[in-house]
Amino acid sequence: MRAREGDLIKTRGNVIFDVKGLVHPPDKIIAFPRYIPSPSGTRGKKRDLYGKVYNLAERFKYLQQNAPNLIVHDPVFDENLCEVPFSAVKKRYDPVAKLASLRTSKKLEPLEKKTVTLAEDLKEVAGIPWSAIGISGSVLVGLHTAKSDLDPIVYGVDACRKAYAALKNLLKDGDSRFKPYSRDGLHALFDFRSKDTFMSFEDFVQVESRKAFQGMFEGVDYFVRFVKDWSEVGERYGDVCYRNCGYAKITATVADDSEALFTPCTYKIENVTVVEGARLEPILEIASFRGRFCEQARKGEAVTAQGKVERVTNIKTGKKHYRMILGNKSTDYMVLSCS
Repeated sequence: MRAREGDLIKTRGNVIFDVKGLVHPPDKIIAFPRYIPSPSGTRGKKRDLYGKVYNLAERFKYLQQNAPNLIVHDPVFDENLCEVPFSAVKKRYDPVAKLASLRTSKKLEPLEKKTVTLAEDLKEVAGIPWSAIGISGSVLVGLHTAKSDLDPIVYGVDACRKAYAALKNLLKDGDSRFKPYSRDGLHALFDFRSKDTFMSFEDFVQVESRKAFQGMFEGVDYFVRFVKDWSEVGERYGDVCYRNCGYAKITATVADDSEALFTPCTYKIENVTVVEGARLEPILEIASFRGRFCEQARKGEAVTAQGKVERVTNIKTGKKHYRMILGNKSTDYMVLSCS
């Protein structure tokens, strides 16, 4: 079984997990609970109701109370993770297959219709094949509500770059269906995200207002995720070893943002100064498994970032460097530094 970022899986206990990243242990999937069976849930059918957990702390709390066996300290990532054994998986939800199903269905709910329309527009303008686009999130598992957003996902480096360019053009050309967030819209997004990612509203607006992969489509929030295809993933589990080296705050300059679009995202950095925390060097990159940190900064821009510092060791070559990883704590952030 292969599962990647954007996929969802259902366990034999009917809990639905979202898959994280592209590198997983043998016979396991790194994933976290997202939709939990609940008689008081507001999603699904009467006999099959679900509630949603989003915050990482809430997810771990649920696991500790209901499935502590899934929490393991992974020796490669040196992190407490939720790892679901293949034997516990009842179903894997495929975003590409789901979108294909919606496109041929004659009975679609309003949000599903908008999902198909958005995908059709994006495919046409970007010139990408249907095999490179899918739908994730609540629509993927049929647990959307009238207030749910749209979570398209694009696969493959070439298709992702074409899709992102298309989204920028759609927003710039004033397409009546695609709209960038207004300041009020950004405030609503800030209120939601600031629950587990700290930064000021002005810092938030500065970076989020220029991201073309999010906005409103026919009045519904959308967030497009970009993921590399399997053939483009060079790292296998165990090829690289990560070690927790503490927490720090740094200033740096982005030297290379070519991997900033994808989830997981990476920024090569230079001119690094450790403001707080362990003074380790060389810190060569900032990375995150969370889509909200994609396109956070551009090449040449100065940034201030705070997060966990890891020592990265290539097992084959023995080469070592440090990186900062964002998204594990609510105090993690990356903002543009004042010039």
